Amino acid sequence: MTYTQSTSLLTYRPLLLWLVLGLTLFGFTARAEDNWFEVLKRDATPEQLYRFLYALPKGGDLHNHLTGSGRPEWWLALALQQAERGYHYYTKVRINNCAGYGGNEFGADPYLLLFKNLQESNYLALDDCRRGEYRRLDKLDGVQKTAWLNSLRLDKPYEGRNEFFTTHWPRLRDLTANPHLVAELLVRNMQAFGAEGLLYLETQIGVRGYLKPDGSAYGAEQVLSIFRERLAARDAQRTGVTVRFQYALLRFTPDAEQTLAWIYPFVATHNDLYVGVNMVGREDNDKGYPLRFLPTLRDLRRRFPGVHLSIHAGEVDEPNYHVRDTLLLGAERIGHGVNLITDPQTLVAMRYGPYLVEINLISNLLLEYISDFSQHPFPEYLRLGVPVALSTDDRGMWDSNLSDEYYVAVTQFNLSWAELVQLGRNSLQYSFLDAAAKDALLRSYDLRVQRFKAAFISKGWRSLRGVKPVSYGFACRWATLCTW
Repeated sequence: MTYTQSTSLLTYRPLLLWLVLGLTLFGFTARAEDNWFEVLKRDATPEQLYRFLYALPKGGDLHNHLTGSGRPEWWLALALQQAERGYHYYTKVRINNCAGYGGNEFGADPYLLLFKNLQESNYLALDDCRRGEYRRLDKLDGVQKTAWLNSLRLDKPYEGRNEFFTTHWPRLRDLTANPHLVAELLVRNMQAFGAEGLLYLETQIGVRGYLKPDGSAYGAEQVLSIFRERLAARDAQRTGVTVRFQYALLRFTPDAEQTLAWIYPFVATHNDLYVGVNMVGREDNDKGYPLRFLPTLRDLRRRFPGVHLSIHAGEVDEPNYHVRDTLLLGAERIGHGVNLITDPQTLVAMRYGPYLVEINLISNLLLEYISDFSQHPFPEYLRLGVPVALSTDDRGMWDSNLSDEYYVAVTQFNLSWAELVQLGRNSLQYSFLDAAAKDALLRSYDLRVQRFKAAFISKGWRSLRGVKPVSYGFACRWATLCTW
């Protein structure tokens, strides 16, 4: 080596050292960035983690029963507001042991059930004895009002699926038959979801069975117009939540096939707003078994294209093949899927799509399909490659929100940042939106998530300084996250 060559190497040696050092530091920085969410989970207080997950941009809620998503406080306030439209409501506050009540204790109108709600036209049709059991909703005293509110949520340890299936819906009764009230309930949900960072809501709502104040029936198109008008209002638009509907079929009723034959063409005709059909109802009622509907669906598919199906299946605590049978019906998404874990062949067939399981952690706990979150098969599905997304089901009756679902998932199953983001993407990718709207929401979601992550990595908790989470009874009881 010549002196000149040696001098040249010595000259560039500091640059080489800085280059090596820079690459080393870059490697540490990249690893630190990849690890940021693990550090957050390790160091955050429960309140901080909840605040983070409340602010987290979220994709969609694909499993949402609208009337089950109304918080009791919302129902009460909205029912009283309907006096402006001529609706007045009465609720049952006592039992007078009236003869010939015309119902039965285990049917749709159980007599020995307090806080059933009737609109005035149906109240006036009662005899004097039964009228004496009711009090106008705006005349309840403080004790009655508290009891009325508590009657519409599962907030006691001894309440479970029977309380939910046999009392909550008969109690709501005529409140769900007012299309204006239901439309307002939809907007309340949009506002609450928008505050949680949700982009898309695919809720279940029908257009038949609605009553005017005098008791006469609304036509289906009239109801649909009411919903459209309310969604177009400025306060609904300001929520930033895109909304589409599924039409729900109560699967175990005697005339379910005939009802499905009406629903299917209605959805096909109004597919700008109605994007799918959903079969609902408790699966331990064998009259709603999936294969009952196979001939009807095959006939409907011959005549109507493009109708999506998302069907409840596997929401039981016994092994069966309902998930497999539901896929045979043409379902693209499975609601709940708790017992899919007991059907290995179908489980393996669902890896990597094209089907998605709508996961409802809090619902499955409160309705006793699991006794503890550690029993839930969600992490097995997620990490086996079965597409899943978190959803809220009947969140008003659980006294919960979508952030609670995320909080349970992160704290109980140690979700990674990549898994969190994938859950949100799945909830949009497997939605029943048209391709253009879906792509637009996916782009918006990706951008929001990137900005959210960058802001937190750059500023830490200061990036969430203005976030004020709203939590309800479930978070308070289960995680003691009661005040903010």
